Amino acid sequence: MLFLRALLVIYLVLRLEALGTIAAGDDNDQFVYSGFRGSNLTVDGTATVTLDGLLQLSNGTAYLQGHAFHPTAVRLRDSPNGTVRSFSVAFVFGIVSVYPDFSAHGMAFVMAPGKDFSSALPAKYLGLTNVQDNGNTSNHLFAVELDTIQSVEFKDINANHVGIDINGLQSLRSYNAGYYDDSRSGEFQSLKLISRQAMQVWVDYSEEKKQIDVTLAPLRMTRPVRPLLSAAYDLSTVLTDLVYLGFSSATGRVNSRHYVLGWSFGRSRPAPAIDISKLPDLPQPAGPEKPQSKLLEIILPIVTAAVVLCSGGVVVLLVRRRFRYAELREDWEVEFGPHRFSYKDLYHATDGFKDKNLLGEGGFGRVYKGVLRASMVEVAVKRMSHESRQGMKEFVAEIASIGRIRHRNLVRLLGYCRRKGELLLVYDYMPNGSLDKYLHCNEGDSNSKLCWAKRFHVIKGVASGLLYLHERWEKVVVHRDVKPSNVLLDRDMNGHLGDFGLARLYEYDHGVDSQTTTHVVGTIGYLSPELMRTGIASPLTDVFAFGIFLLEITCGQKPIKENAQGGGHVALVDWVLQHWRNGALMAAVDARLRGEYHIQEAELVLKLGLLCSHPFATARPSMGQVMCYLDGVTPLPEITPADSSFDVLAMMQNEDASAISYPALVTSFGTISSLSGGR
Repeated sequence: MLFLRALLVIYLVLRLEALGTIAAGDDNDQFVYSGFRGSNLTVDGTATVTLDGLLQLSNGTAYLQGHAFHPTAVRLRDSPNGTVRSFSVAFVFGIVSVYPDFSAHGMAFVMAPGKDFSSALPAKYLGLTNVQDNGNTSNHLFAVELDTIQSVEFKDINANHVGIDINGLQSLRSYNAGYYDDSRSGEFQSLKLISRQAMQVWVDYSEEKKQIDVTLAPLRMTRPVRPLLSAAYDLSTVLTDLVYLGFSSATGRVNSRHYVLGWSFGRSRPAPAIDISKLPDLPQPAGPEKPQSKLLEIILPIVTAAVVLCSGGVVVLLVRRRFRYAELREDWEVEFGPHRFSYKDLYHATDGFKDKNLLGEGGFGRVYKGVLRASMVEVAVKRMSHESRQGMKEFVAEIASIGRIRHRNLVRLLGYCRRKGELLLVYDYMPNGSLDKYLHCNEGDSNSKLCWAKRFHVIKGVASGLLYLHERWEKVVVHRDVKPSNVLLDRDMNGHLGDFGLARLYEYDHGVDSQTTTHVVGTIGYLSPELMRTGIASPLTDVFAFGIFLLEITCGQKPIKENAQGGGHVALVDWVLQHWRNGALMAAVDARLRGEYHIQEAELVLKLGLLCSHPFATARPSMGQVMCYLDGVTPLPEITPADSSFDVLAMMQNEDASAISYPALVTSFGTISSLSGGR
């Protein structure tokens, strides 16, 4: 009898030891596994629980998958139509690859309506979905992936990230694996998922905020205050009333193993703490087979000789490479770092600035098409020479400032690079080039007919961009070179005003009347009379150039055109004004349109062009008023062609200036070196 009692005590002690690492709450409101020895998990595929209590999801066999689930479903709603309650999950995992620098595909924590994943695929699908079902809302799937391979089709950010997945493998939100270290003022610290070290993950969902938080940290570290990543999403639209909680992993070609050491869950409460002291050890790989000693004796001398012979060549190549990509950097440029590109990146992006990538050239340099290798983004790179260091710091500071401007009708200035005697500016690439090649091409050219609807759309786009520069940005920015060659067209023929930074932009605070006089910058034909007399730029000088732009895009004529009657040249504004005075304003519309245009819109644009290019700056509208006229919000003011204020000669006499006509006034400035004839 005593012997039987002793056996019973021994059995109970062993049973309690086996169950000591597992605990569960009522109705599955919570559970905790501090190791999995003696657990009743549901496993399939390559998943198994080892003798020492590890949950091993994969065994290193290529292209297989394994799943493990808590045996019973968890109810996350209080009623069938209720919302998903808050919940918290914590688990400890480890990924062990036979190679230290790369691994097979990763693993995931998953919540799903069932435990049958027999139709799922291994490798990049992590054993969760397949080609047909990936992303389907009928999956009712929520997962947190620990991915160690970058899959382009799922838009993975890299080969070492944590992602929040809804119904498929394209993450709702993902971030580099790591944590925010509270002991270092919240500084981000990277973690390598395939480091063969155990790590802990916390997954929390808030019913009130409808927010998912995922936190990652080394095993023995206190949970960081700041989550690694968060996503706002209502899981009530995804998860069913009853869900199964578990893990899934799948391998590719590389021999790697995925382990879970501990796991806990809490509904409407924090997940219970996992007892770290009871967790089994994470196994380490034996590694690739070591080479035989005789083989090493043969190979080592050969390798040593090769290294010695190649060292000289390598040094020469490195020196040549250093000079090829050498840049000009000074200490003051550190503050503009985010806007600076390396010359090496721009050199490779443009294939060495070869002529096949040349988009155009002008007085300020050559423009090349390029593709940045890191992001595969298409850019336009403008190469300019700069022999003088004077003012360069101010110029680069202005580039950094203008680089913050973001508007749908302004070409983004992405950054710059300085190298020896040249300056490189990087812009967004516009596939359809500049507007002027559509306005001033030969009749038989494929670009010769730009329909009126597209012209009017471009006009409104450029007006919107100028309005942003003059009135909507934090500073008032005067562009100073508004013209068709500086209006670029994207794939959808939307107009974008560009060429920032080539001529020094002039900016000042809203409400401040600056009277700073600078050298004249701009293009002949687009310069307002007061700018040429005084050198003072203002938003109204941009409005004048915009007025000439309106006439040019409507008439298909350059701002200074040949006089068909008496020879010489005539200003486009005078030519349009004469048509209006002769009662034939519509005859000024581009003949290539062959009468296919909106008469009221064309009349509005011609009259608005004359008003904007009015000789008196005070008579011109602001860009805010221009947008109201173009949108039909405000009718155009009543103006007549007989208005003497349109006469530049009268204006010049009234201001006691020399009595010369506008064309002569323009011609007189033709020798100013700062003016460009097109870029």
